[in-house]
Amino acid sequence: MDTDELKFLLKLLGFENYRASLSANAFKTFKGKDKICQKLGDRELVDYTREIATVKILPPGQALLKDPGQVPIADKELNVLEKISKASGKIAPSKITSLKAAERDAILKILDERGLIEAETKIKKTKAEVWLTQRGIEYLRDDYSPNKGSNPVISLELLSNYLRFLRKTLRVKPEQVSAFLPTSDVTNKEINDEEILQIIEKLDRELGTDNYLPIFHLRDKLQPPLSRDELDKALYRLQKNDQIELSSLQEANAYTPEQVDAGIPQKIGGSLFFISAN
Repeated sequence: MDTDELKFLLKLLGFENYRASLSANAFKTFKGKDKICQKLGDRELVDYTREIATVKILPPGQALLKDPGQVPIADKELNVLEKISKASGKIAPSKITSLKAAERDAILKILDERGLIEAETKIKKTKAEVWLTQRGIEYLRDDYSPNKGSNPVISLELLSNYLRFLRKTLRVKPEQVSAFLPTSDVTNKEINDEEILQIIEKLDRELGTDNYLPIFHLRDKLQPPLSRDELDKALYRLQKNDQIELSSLQEANAYTPEQVDAGIPQKIGGSLFFISAN
């Protein structure tokens, strides 16, 4: 990954849910930002809003035009297919002027999905958005390592974005469990509520979660010896005694499905996901 690609990703980490308009001021200093975005998209680290750039007819489409009765096809779809077939090669969608843009693009998508044409997409020209994918989150959290000999100049702003991201998403490895557990014996299930509260506070300090500790961190440390139900009941008791507060997760994009599932489901509203010590 080159320096510009790295800086682009770190800039993206500064936006809510790691999603932003590509025309945002934060990206104005990047030369060739569309190319950077596309290269990161090819690696599935980001995704972005797309539009059809060119289309060309495929052999199945040519065969259908010779015998339209062989498969069901709407008249408008057939007309668009005929228009594409008259081009010597690729054709821009804007050349198909008989339909409004939204209807035309919908038909092109149908023809592409049916394998009658090949549609080439690119970043949307106007109001394009870019966002970090789950693969991008995992890469920055678990896999990224600077290349040997590289010396990218990273601003404090970008470093701050990365540190906040890590504090929010990094899971402590299982082998580090003992560092967070109290010195008393926890091999049995006799962990009282006060010890659980101490572990919550210690995890929050160690992970830098600003008193919004995701429940999955606590489950990693206490299940086992506790069962999921036993831990849930302990958290409800601590909440009832005004020792902690439990709050729901509004945006799940920054977490894996397994992390989200670690919350406490509610009949109304989202699952309880964050723990705050009072």
